[in-house]
Formats: sequence, structure tokens, C-alpha cells
Amino acid sequence: MIQSLKHVRHMATGTIKQAVSEFRMPVPWGEMRGRVWGPEQGRPVLCLHGWADNCGTFNTLIPLLPQDWRFVALDLTGHGFSSHRPEGVFYSFYSYVADIRRVIEALQWKRFSLIGHSMGGNVAGRISALYPEMVEALVLLDSYGFYPTDMKEMNGCMRKGIDEMIQYEKEEKKERVYTYEKAKQRLMGANPYLSEQSAQILMERGVVEAEGGVMFTRDFRINLTNIARTSLEETLYLQSKIQAPVLLVLADNGLDKIFAVPDGYADALRKGYQRGTVVTVQGDHHVHLNNPEVVAPIITDFLQKHTSENTYVASDTSSAKL
Repeated sequence: MIQSLKHVRHMATGTIKQAVSEFRMPVPWGEMRGRVWGPEQGRPVLCLHGWADNCGTFNTLIPLLPQDWRFVALDLTGHGFSSHRPEGVFYSFYSYVADIRRVIEALQWKRFSLIGHSMGGNVAGRISALYPEMVEALVLLDSYGFYPTDMKEMNGCMRKGIDEMIQYEKEEKKERVYTYEKAKQRLMGANPYLSEQSAQILMERGVVEAEGGVMFTRDFRINLTNIARTSLEETLYLQSKIQAPVLLVLADNGLDKIFAVPDGYADALRKGYQRGTVVTVQGDHHVHLNNPEVVAPIITDFLQKHTSENTYVASDTSSAKL
């Protein structure tokens, strides 16, 4: 059963009020958490955050999108308030895809749109390739939807990730406690493009109270090298399986300044979408959170053009009530 805790959030402007529900869903290792905006029968849109963030990354954007749509923003496993994976289990893009498939099953959505930021975009890209009949439209926020690895680097990356996990399992686990301000400084130090307000938003689900201060909620294992790798050839094949129209919203001071991809890969990824539209905006990697008014009209226009008001939403939601 998915439970809800409804409340009303007043945005900083004081002009927008919108009901928000808390998403909770059991999974074999614990539960998935998140937030929900909009009426139950609204156009369904699933929102996936970036690495080490949480669903709060959409807190400023979603209120600027049509309020008669249904947005479900998740804390991916190991992030925010969602449970961590069992001991000894790796984090990978395809594990996240399986998690999302469970969520979609519970929501009883047959067709839906996806908005993914950074790593969440990489998960959304794979969902769109594996389940093309389900995805109506795909929005990638400062993400190419995939992050291929040069074949010459692949063996070393996978070996590194395995060795890191084995070393991690040998170490004594001790949760670090910070003052709230120290935790905020640590978060902003790792993400210098976050505004202070954006950092505070992410910390709403990114930390929990502990004796003497706060602790980060994310699983440390998300920092380990990802062992699930795809080559450019595999990536282009996956892109060819995507049927949905794709919108890439790229920040001029974002993705390409932070993450290095091998020469020529970025152009190949942009061209790999058969129904792709690329828009470049002024901003940084978290422009959708720091300055949502920059991207909200672009996303709205795209989704209104490429989605239907009659997108199927299950009428019997007794087993998945929000």
C-alpha cells in the first residue's frame, strides 16, 4: 500500500499554494519514498533526481508546471528517505530501472512521461529504451540520458568498483554526525553550483536528526565506482529503441563543464535520439532547482505538445492510493 500525508506548501513567492502528498511504497528491502503533486487523474509524470540528491530537487520546478498534471518525484534507492540496498549489493542504473518498474506497477500507470536530472536522466533513458511502449515523452535536465564508457576504460572501471566494495565491507561503519551548518557547508562544497536556498531544500530529505546534530540519509555506497558500464555502441543501440519524443535541456555552464565524456561522445549522444530536441539555457547543473523559471516554460510547452490529456491512468487505485 502507498500511504499519503497531505499538506500545503507555501512557495517563497507567497503566490503559489499547492497540495503535496508523501509517497511511501514497500519494496523487498524496505520502502521507496517521494512526493506527489497534482490530482490523481492528471497527466502522469515521473520525476527522477540526480546522484546524491533527492526528490526535493523538483520542489521549485513542479509548482511552475501545470497544476492539473500528476507528478510523482521519487527518492531513488539509497537517497533521501528511501531505504538503502541490502548489504553486499551494488548500486547500478539497471537496479534503479527495476525499482522504477515496481513503482509504475504499484501506481498502475500504463503510459507516463519522465523528467530526469543528471543521473536520474540516465535512469530515465534506460527505462525509455527497455519499456518504450510505456513512455510518452522524455525530458532530460542537463543529462544525455546515458553515460557511455570508452571500451579502453571499461575493464579498469569495473575492477575498481568491485575492489572499492570489498574494501568498504572491511571497514568499521560509523555514522558521522555534523551540525546542520557543517552539513550544509559539506553539501555545498561538493556541489558548488547549488545556491544556499537549494542546498537547504535538498537537506530537508538529505539529513536526519541525530544525537549531537544531523546525519546524511544517503547510502555511502552510492559513492563507489559504478560497475555497470555500457559502451557507446551499446548506448546508441539503446537510444534507437526509444519511441518517445525527447527533450534535452542543457545548461551552458552545466553537464559538459562537470563531467568529461570521451571526445565525440557528446555529439553522438545528441544525434542518437531519433526524435530529439536540444535546448541550451543559461545556468548551471542545477538550473532546474536554482532558477526553475528558466526551464519551466520549455518543459511545459514540450509536454503539452507531446502528451495527451487522455493518457491512461488506472481508475482502480485501491492498491496504490496516494
